[in-house]
Amino acid sequence: MFIGNIDVKNPAYGTYPEAIQRALDYLRSHDFTKMEDGTYPIEGEKMYAKVQRYETRLMESCRPESHQKFIDIQYVAEGEEYLGWCPFSPDLRTAAPYDAKNDVAFYEELVPESNLVLLAGSFAVLYPDDVHRPCGAIEDEPGHVTKVVIKVSVELI
Repeated sequence: MFIGNIDVKNPAYGTYPEAIQRALDYLRSHDFTKMEDGTYPIEGEKMYAKVQRYETRLMESCRPESHQKFIDIQYVAEGEEYLGWCPFSPDLRTAAPYDAKNDVAFYEELVPESNLVLLAGSFAVLYPDDVHRPCGAIEDEPGHVTKVVIKVSVELI
């Protein structure tokens, strides 16, 4: 996993894989606060953006997940949320086995658990070995979030 702010010109961003750089360029070039919720193709089925609006939830009601076919770039356009994270490990207990159609597996909890706050303008790039729990309320106070999740096929990396 790596994190950053979309408005910061970090020289390290130039070392990211080209597909990740293209996805970040897409995030920089759109005003998601004015776009409807839905799925927007970027590079066909290999890279697309999902715009979504929701209320954050108590962390214990958010399910840890991982993906195999896609990398997630989670970008908060408005609001803020906790994002839980841990590396994939044998200590994780599966809550729902991998669903190939939806490219997701769910876990009972993160082991060990780390949390970070994604503020408006922040993004997190989550690879298949990054188990993550999005949508968490800050200090148990639900808040409105506009978020974009760009799905990048691992085939592009």
